[in-house]
Amino acid sequence: MDQRKLGAVGPTVSSLGLGCMGMSTFYAGRDDAESVRTVHRAVELGVTLFDTADMYGDGENERLLGRALAPLRSRVLIATKFGQTRAADGTPAVDGRPEYVRAACEASLKRLDIDVIDLYYQHRVDPKVPIEETVGAMSDLVNDGKVRFIGLSEAAPATVRRAHAVHPLAAVQTEYSLWSRDPEAVLLPTLRELGIGFVPYSPLGRGFLTGSFDSAADVPNDDIRRTMPRFQPGNFEHNRALVELIASWAKRKSCTPGQLALAWVLAQGDDVVPIPGTKRRAYLEENIAAKQVVLTRAEADEISALLPPGSAQGLRYPAAIMGKVDL
Repeated sequence: MDQRKLGAVGPTVSSLGLGCMGMSTFYAGRDDAESVRTVHRAVELGVTLFDTADMYGDGENERLLGRALAPLRSRVLIATKFGQTRAADGTPAVDGRPEYVRAACEASLKRLDIDVIDLYYQHRVDPKVPIEETVGAMSDLVNDGKVRFIGLSEAAPATVRRAHAVHPLAAVQTEYSLWSRDPEAVLLPTLRELGIGFVPYSPLGRGFLTGSFDSAADVPNDDIRRTMPRFQPGNFEHNRALVELIASWAKRKSCTPGQLALAWVLAQGDDVVPIPGTKRRAYLEENIAAKQVVLTRAEADEISALLPPGSAQGLRYPAAIMGKVDL
């Protein structure tokens, strides 16, 4: 697999990473044994960037990834995140206090059973804490040798600028795909101006862009996607028509719709490192094969025009969660 550098100061990683969230939480069908086999297969195929977070399964995903990668630690980079918590009543909350940053890092190191976190993200910006204070604490972790590189997730361009002035960011992570193109307007140009890498999550639209779902009823009852507006009846049918457009192009390139969607993200620049998630080897291998789908600039632009920004119907998260992104 070819390599890409995360920004001016970040590490060099495989051009496709692996998002591990769904192995432990939110999506139906947990299978730890298959997840471990998938992680191992990813390393065999050249994947070096593995992405998790402390809130995925209340730490279970970090433990799973730590066990799976223990014998392979020298060959991989582990990214994890902090900052999404729960209030006393169980409702979701965010925490960017410096003392929490350090405590969260220590806990993640223990769960992952590693000495240093390769890339440490603030999962969501805490509007109650100046970003300078949060990133200052993250910088201290770098100075202490507990973290190698730092980044932000779902942060607004102005916040990225303020954070980067405190300590150079290696990467910013946010949702980006053919049906979630908001970063193109301001965020991506800002990252390129500052020399920060871009790590898109959900580059397959949480599986929707693969054509795996024919109707809203296909989403399992215990799957969080049932709560997401784009998967709701009404929105679903509109968005399914977009997948048909992708599928028609995929036929032209002799690939699957998911591979075309990934190839399009990869074609957006050498500073873009998508992290499609899966817990199954078959889907992993299909995703990696997207590297063989080469799009010319003209082809990528034509596909972009098929699904312009705003073409998807419905918010990418429920309204309450959307209020916690792009801060």
